[in-house]
Amino acid sequence: MPSRIRELTDPFGLRLRISVEPHPKGAMIVLERYDAAGRPRIHLDSYGGELLSGFIMAARLALPHPLPNERCDGAFPSELSLTHEPKVSIRVRQDDTGVSLEIPAPFWDKLYAELCLVIPHAREFTRNTFAKALVH
Repeated sequence: MPSRIRELTDPFGLRLRISVEPHPKGAMIVLERYDAAGRPRIHLDSYGGELLSGFIMAARLALPHPLPNERCDGAFPSELSLTHEPKVSIRVRQDDTGVSLEIPAPFWDKLYAELCLVIPHAREFTRNTFAKALVH
């Protein structure tokens, strides 16, 4: 599977990279803020990607009110939270590395649309990977 990479930008020049990459467990969705200090990078499986896309919509509907955190216990355990300070963002904190990635609100619509495209690719790649392993 060749990597699928998309670069998202917001009106203020912030950047978010989303890609699908091979992984021993199938495929992983990678989100990276390569414009931010430390270049935070997190990994999600299809389940984590679906949870993030649902959380984006829930956060949009909840604003300006808080939203309870969500746990993702898939291949890449994470916690999703809505933050209001210093700016409205979704924070994805990866359990195994402790890395947190902030996704400011101006990215939410574009990221939601990309996740709708990326998740099926990741799911199908994972399904094909395990189907081939069963044959051999």
